[in-house]
Amino acid sequence: FEIFIKTTPERLWEAITDPERRARYSFGVQTHSDWTRGSDYKSGVPGVIDIAEGENLEVAPPRRLVQTFTALWSDEVKGEGASRVTWEIEPVGDDSCRLTVIHDQLKPGASNELYGGWPQILSGLKTLLETGEDLTTPGSLRYAGAAEGS
Repeated sequence: FEIFIKTTPERLWEAITDPERRARYSFGVQTHSDWTRGSDYKSGVPGVIDIAEGENLEVAPPRRLVQTFTALWSDEVKGEGASRVTWEIEPVGDDSCRLTVIHDQLKPGASNELYGGWPQILSGLKTLLETGEDLTTPGSLRYAGAAEGS
């Protein structure tokens, strides 16, 4: 997946790695890690649902992040095992970036639940960084407010 965003690499990196900002465009899901090579990360809605976990294989702020990805939200996706997600940030001119997200090492015939949300997530990320507002998508509010109700 490739998208162009009017932002700096530093702001884009922060939006990817800050749990509260990430939740605003990623189905309400926070991702927590110390963002060092070899460290673990966990994604979920605290007190509601675990979404994913993995290891940070490469951490090169603000340009590249490579992670293993193991989905946890259902028994079906847990059975898919680990895949890999690579975030590549490339500056374009003085005020924009190209973000490329590669989700690979999926099993043949892998469930589209594993990768089908990327267009919504990346559209929400672009909207948040360019306007400061949340984008309403079919999945964007899925867990919004759920943690407060528990």
